[in-house]
Amino acid sequence: MDVAYAPDRPPQVLVPFHRAEAISAAEAAELAGKHERTIRLWCEMHGIGRRIAGGPWRVSRVALGMLLDGDRAALQAYLQGDRTSPVVVAYFDREGLGRLIRLWTSKSEISETAT
Repeated sequence: MDVAYAPDRPPQVLVPFHRAEAISAAEAAELAGKHERTIRLWCEMHGIGRRIAGGPWRVSRVALGMLLDGDRAALQAYLQGDRTSPVVVAYFDREGLGRLIRLWTSKSEISETAT
């Protein structure tokens, strides 16, 4: 499943970053029933994870769920930075991370009223 994202910027995986969304490649492999090497390849091929400062892969549990479900539209929206559309929010909710959407949305509303 190839997913396109904005060519002028990298995939917006784990952006904004919150440790509750990020899991290790080993944890992702266990959830997916795959080898850790496969998860690392998926991170490179499908943009479901990222490395910060050359560290180990951190995988978005949300993006992994989208990939495993074959939900190309949701994954593409997520990788383009969408964190508010119902199709993306549903995956955050499913992973028990709906509070992150509410947190990010409230911060966004605060910064908009401050300008």
